[in-house]
Amino acid sequence: MNLWNETKSVPISREMIWTAYKKVRSNQGGAGVDEIDMAKYDANRSKYLYKLWNRMASGSYFPPPVKEVEISKKDGGNRKLGIPTISDRVGQMVVKEYLEPRFEEIFSPHSYAYRPDKSAHQALESVRINCRKADWVIDLDIKGFFDNIDHGKLLKAVEKHVSEKWCIMYIKRWLQMPIQTKSGKLVQKNGKGTPQGGVISPLMANLFLHYAMDKWLEQTHPTVKYVRYADDAVLHCKSKVQADYVLRNLGKRMQACGLELHPEKTKIVYCKDYRRQGTHENVKFDFLGYSFQPRSTVPRGKGKLFLGFDCAISISSKKRIVDKMRELNIPKLTHKSIVGVAQFLEPHIRGWINYYGKFRISMLNPIFQLLNRKLVQWVRRRYKRYKTSINRAYDWLKRIRIQFPTLFYQWQLGFY
Repeated sequence: MNLWNETKSVPISREMIWTAYKKVRSNQGGAGVDEIDMAKYDANRSKYLYKLWNRMASGSYFPPPVKEVEISKKDGGNRKLGIPTISDRVGQMVVKEYLEPRFEEIFSPHSYAYRPDKSAHQALESVRINCRKADWVIDLDIKGFFDNIDHGKLLKAVEKHVSEKWCIMYIKRWLQMPIQTKSGKLVQKNGKGTPQGGVISPLMANLFLHYAMDKWLEQTHPTVKYVRYADDAVLHCKSKVQADYVLRNLGKRMQACGLELHPEKTKIVYCKDYRRQGTHENVKFDFLGYSFQPRSTVPRGKGKLFLGFDCAISISSKKRIVDKMRELNIPKLTHKSIVGVAQFLEPHIRGWINYYGKFRISMLNPIFQLLNRKLVQWVRRRYKRYKTSINRAYDWLKRIRIQFPTLFYQWQLGFY
């Protein structure tokens, strides 16, 4: 069957819509302003997808407002996200999938966020390698980046690479979408910002920073290696003098692009180790949930411990895991057996280990000691005979581990 309709003014096929829908569905996510969640959408997807295709292919699609929600930030504040409706997420995915390959051809290899075949772990490994070679780091944070992307400058970058008028038309409409607050009030854009939570926003953010920072750095400071993950970046400098110079220039560059470096979160860090015996007020920085700092390091093969500069799970990441354990309320889980508890906790434990265990996995040991204590508390609540004896509860859990060493994922890796 021919999926293209020659009478439509925009070359969007039903196949493109269907492919985009499958990706949106796999990402899940909540309902937008229409309050239609994925279950409701799936029940009538033919109707919703046909309507979306018909309007997008004719150029008559206008996106509804985005729904404002707040999530907690690691620094204790709140981050505002803009959640589009499911149909709008599908529409954005169509254009993202269409444009992404050509943007990938120009993006820097040192940019890692929201890109195919790129990951946070790759970014962390690059920072580790660079820290061994350069003594100083600029730990960079752009203040309110997604809220302050200048539409005019962004569209100039889009038009440099996109000739299709229908793509530009829809990007403009998505940039201009109003935000619906919790109270129901509609807040209009003032020529700035792209909502975190939008499907196409990360691609637009990467394009903006490609010209605002990446390309500028490579042209004006070619000896400075850098790693960027969205609006978080680490710049590696050979000396404090160079770090000061680059930071001053970068601050001016950000201002020229309508952005601002976060005055508290942006700092210069000395990568102190056994070779670098100087002093500086900052010898630690956090990046992607890991802390880079001086650490005792075991050499490969034989040799004594030495002071290296490396990464491991950060204190704030540990705190978030502890908070999640508290939210799960493990001691009061109502499962009838320890097998049910293990199955319930499995996705959480795997997630923690798979992400935070990539580097220096042993630093997760306190996390799993705490989990063990919570499991013992569950045992004492579940079985009356262990209610008055914590030692007997620990012994019971130890016997279970010996009999079923693969029951909990952390047990398979030696965390008891």
